[in-house]
Amino acid sequence: MADPKGFLTHQRELPARRPVDVRIRDWREVYVDFAPEKLTKQAARCMDCGIPFCHNGCPLGNLIPEWNDLVYRDDWREAIERLHATNNFPEFTGRLCPAPCEAACVLGINSDPVAIKRVEVEIIDRAFAEGWVTPQPPSNKTGRKVAVVGSGPAGLAAAQQLTRAGHDVVVFERADAIGGLLRYGIPEFKMEKRHIDRRLDQMRAEGTEFRTGVDVGVDITAAELREQFDAVVLAGGATAWRDLPVTGRDAVGVYQAMEYLPPANKALADSEINAKGKHVVVIGGGDTGADCIGTAIRQGALSVTQLEIMPMPPEARPAGQPWPTYPMLFKMESAHEELADGGGARVYAVSTTEFVKDAEGNLQAVRVVDVEGPAAGFKPIPGTERELPAQLVTLAMGFVGPQHAGLLDELAGLSAGEFYDPRGNVSRNRAYHSGVEGVFVAGDMGRGQSLIVWAIAEGRSAAAAVDEYLTGATALPVAIPPTARPLV
Repeated sequence: MADPKGFLTHQRELPARRPVDVRIRDWREVYVDFAPEKLTKQAARCMDCGIPFCHNGCPLGNLIPEWNDLVYRDDWREAIERLHATNNFPEFTGRLCPAPCEAACVLGINSDPVAIKRVEVEIIDRAFAEGWVTPQPPSNKTGRKVAVVGSGPAGLAAAQQLTRAGHDVVVFERADAIGGLLRYGIPEFKMEKRHIDRRLDQMRAEGTEFRTGVDVGVDITAAELREQFDAVVLAGGATAWRDLPVTGRDAVGVYQAMEYLPPANKALADSEINAKGKHVVVIGGGDTGADCIGTAIRQGALSVTQLEIMPMPPEARPAGQPWPTYPMLFKMESAHEELADGGGARVYAVSTTEFVKDAEGNLQAVRVVDVEGPAAGFKPIPGTERELPAQLVTLAMGFVGPQHAGLLDELAGLSAGEFYDPRGNVSRNRAYHSGVEGVFVAGDMGRGQSLIVWAIAEGRSAAAAVDEYLTGATALPVAIPPTARPLV
């Protein structure tokens, strides 16, 4: 432990956000720089527990007490080595992960947990600034070829690990740029895309090949992919979104979040679906909903309202979600702060019953009703029906699984067993292998909608399984095997 009394003498502190009226005028990240001396104090709060539950809370098994101690001792060079030992992309997780490690921090039992994410992101940003993040090309080549389908965090992690193991790796992405939802789903104000680009530069220098604008299953068939490559990693994510089939769903102005956010990320203020001068309603209370809020505000929305069918979560850990589990708590993200500052509202325990449209089919309002909690089956409360003005609605209600049509259905026809699990995800065994010879699955496509840290963990673990499949052995690390039932 760097400072035995650090958790007693220092309080949890995070960097300040730029003033709301300033940051909503641009698309840059919302946080200001964090002074090094403040970060040292945050690292000093780590207790180096005898049993560090933060390890268990992190799917990657990040060596959190070790790099906290190294930061406290001002050994940043060794800190990034320990961080990279378990995490290919700490610049992504440090900004985007909801930090289950912090929920599991022992200090969090009766105090505020260590600011693990902040220490993590400061380590990797310092490493890039100092030029310590360099390409790590393989010393030997295996002559084996691997296709990775999808360039989100799972696909990128698998690709980097397999490239470093000496395989020839090609990453296929159907969009016009690499990054998956990191690129076009996450707004610039949460993570500037330069963080993706500089990591891709490293991967290209290591030997990974990227092919964009290729829709695998359409532009190249599954049979062609298997013929051209020795192994295939499916990392396309859970892209089938959850819809809201109520009256008026076809109104002009009702969009899925993933129809709204990608063009907004591409064009920023000049997006083809623009909130400027409109009343906006965001349906869904999660992170994607917050992304829609911040985007609409920066586009110049007249008003923004967020609707959530669940009751308002508590601010303190409830008895039914004890430490070290990840609790569902009320969160004030930067976008929510901007919403409140602009007079917007977060409305809980409400259900949408109709999208009201005019004679031309354009959205005019959203009809809602208050509901009782999930224990009562979200039963409508009589007398609470009302309309909210709206010319733009974004549906941010999550995803139901991967897209089956095309590639996956073609592979399903080749499977030796059940290709899909009961939830519609791609089934795999504990070695991440599907029922199709040489085809592996990582990330949300096999796990279902989950966290970025799980995607990277599965990408790394699937890479180890592929390496062993191709060469008979592997030195690549395995994070955590999937809980999916073994194939029979």
